[in-house]
Amino acid sequence: MEERTLAAMTHGRYVVVPPANHGPAPMLVGFHGYGELAEHHADRLRAIPGADRWLIVSIQGLNRFYQRRTNEVVAGWMTRQNRELAIADNLAYVASVLDAASREWATTYTLVFTGFSQGVAMTFRAASASTRPVAGVVAVGGDVPPELDAPALRRVRTALVCHGMRDEFYTAEIFAKDLQRLRSAGVEVRPLDFGGGHEWSDEVVRTAADYLRALHP
Repeated sequence: MEERTLAAMTHGRYVVVPPANHGPAPMLVGFHGYGELAEHHADRLRAIPGADRWLIVSIQGLNRFYQRRTNEVVAGWMTRQNRELAIADNLAYVASVLDAASREWATTYTLVFTGFSQGVAMTFRAASASTRPVAGVVAVGGDVPPELDAPALRRVRTALVCHGMRDEFYTAEIFAKDLQRLRSAGVEVRPLDFGGGHEWSDEVVRTAADYLRALHP
């Protein structure tokens, strides 16, 4: 038995929350966690004070499946099968979404990527591969992907990295290693160690608001 791979066209989906004000707006791009929808992460971003001044673009993973308990369609970003090919597909997909959103809505040069849980890896990958200048990254409850070296991570510039003290998945050990990797690469890191678990907590929302306000006053 011999394996082959073949590139195939597929359709992805994303949801957009236009800014409250008219005129060019900064872009806040989101990547949801495992077993979620784009709407779930869009709601997280909408809850950030001041996010109504941003164009929110929440991208849904191409790997869709049914949630066993509810039969709801949900998505993830990839599995370990053909991982490198999936990463390349996802990065091309993200670039296409940003191009489409920029054609439909007027945007400024301020671009921030955000992710929760499994979406954090895609956040750092997209930021590192972006042909557009990236103002910052908000990462909550997920680790920096291992394949990104220091020159790639250096493109991120600044990052808000959040860890719940009771998080069983994104542990304190992984959090500490990520901070070291990012700082060694020259990334300006703002760490947040909050009193919670694997969640996008109220403290994350407040800190993210401050972080975004500093990037786009």
